[in-house]
Amino acid sequence: MNIQDTICAIATAQGGAIGTIRISGPEAIAITDRIFTPVGSSSPLAARKPYTLTFGHIKDSQGEIIDEVLVSLFRAPHSYTGEDSTEISCHGSSYILQKVMQLLIDNGCRAAGPGEYTQRAFLNGKMDLSQAEAVADLIASTSEATHRLAMNQMRGGFSHELSKLRDQLLHLTSLMELELDFSDHEELEFADRSELQTLSAQIEKLISRLVDSFSTGNAIKNGIPVAIIGETNAGKSTLLNALVGEDRAIVSDIHGTTRDVIEDTMNIHGITFRFIDTAGIRQTDDTIEALGIERSFKALDQAQIVILMYDLEHSSSDFQMFYEKIRPHLTRKQIILTMNKCDTVTNASSTLPDFIEQTPDTDWHSITISAKRQLHIDKLRSLLADLAHLPDIRQSDVIVTNIRHYEALTHALEAIRRVQNGLISNLSGDFISQDLRECIFHLSDIVGEVTTDEVLGNIFKHFCIGK
Repeated sequence: MNIQDTICAIATAQGGAIGTIRISGPEAIAITDRIFTPVGSSSPLAARKPYTLTFGHIKDSQGEIIDEVLVSLFRAPHSYTGEDSTEISCHGSSYILQKVMQLLIDNGCRAAGPGEYTQRAFLNGKMDLSQAEAVADLIASTSEATHRLAMNQMRGGFSHELSKLRDQLLHLTSLMELELDFSDHEELEFADRSELQTLSAQIEKLISRLVDSFSTGNAIKNGIPVAIIGETNAGKSTLLNALVGEDRAIVSDIHGTTRDVIEDTMNIHGITFRFIDTAGIRQTDDTIEALGIERSFKALDQAQIVILMYDLEHSSSDFQMFYEKIRPHLTRKQIILTMNKCDTVTNASSTLPDFIEQTPDTDWHSITISAKRQLHIDKLRSLLADLAHLPDIRQSDVIVTNIRHYEALTHALEAIRRVQNGLISNLSGDFISQDLRECIFHLSDIVGEVTTDEVLGNIFKHFCIGK
């Protein structure tokens, strides 16, 4: 990427009444001036004050008016990218937008790549890497909780937390390395080992808290995984369709219709759930169906909540045999025993069967429904929201939602624990100092102080064009 180029991109989605084109780079104002004619003034954009709006016309090389527009003007370093920038707001016609883009490119612009504006903001010091990544999360936010987390990270909440940790680590490192500089004087001790142990314990506690927050952050960002498990023809696909409000899965009386996992997300009471409809679990000689059943067990292991479908029209002994097959996969899960087809069975009860084993590491709940007639589906949705156990998220909360951050924090946690063990074992200061620097390295990687170009390219390629 050449940051000396001037770039342009359509920054708004198609179909709206208004469209915006962003231009950024050293020639942004001059190139915009070449295709823009202000109305009521002969003063070019280059002579105008920043943070102003100018009304005028975009004209082609023959002087024909393409559109009436408003141009916003920003001067470096006080812009999103830290460069000279303009934004052209015109009518949302795809023809007009593409015509303006063509004129900009003909006059010296280059079409921007995905995330190039935010990448330039990072490279120009307008934000650190964790804040830049939060921009993509903010765009993708689908609930109040994901919005709050992204806003906090983008405004530097996470960076501030990491900055405090790094300052403490640098203090530790400086004391250890000062001792090494005066190692010939054994009577000198700059670093009180008991004080270092206390400080490293505090750092370990903070990093551990951030690492532990990832399970909550991942659930908020990507949705709480809910596996719908049951025998064939228990009504799993019908229930998925009822929960998400559309026909996502094929429904049939033929056994083994669902041969692969089908996923969809839904927001219930402000919480995002990721529902996974699985293949019915049974003995089969069909190779494709067997693969689907294998994936069902994987979905079951990854789920936080399990909707265990029980067809009330089937015998309880058959369901008991099925339950025994999956019981080892149900530990440490929230389980909703969902008794389906209550509309066809007299005196259907939501009481747990006697063979269900209530253990301290498994939380059981039960409900009767009719997936086909959508009876008690609202009750099931409310029960799911109750079992989510997500904390109330405030905009000041620091919760890790990014797998790259989680991985770096995990490595930092391993390093600080080696520091603790080294202090307890009275290890040489140079070894402890090395582990301290490794911890600092991994924390710095999160905000982009040591990140490679390859990592940067991988991060920004997933952004929207125009952002």
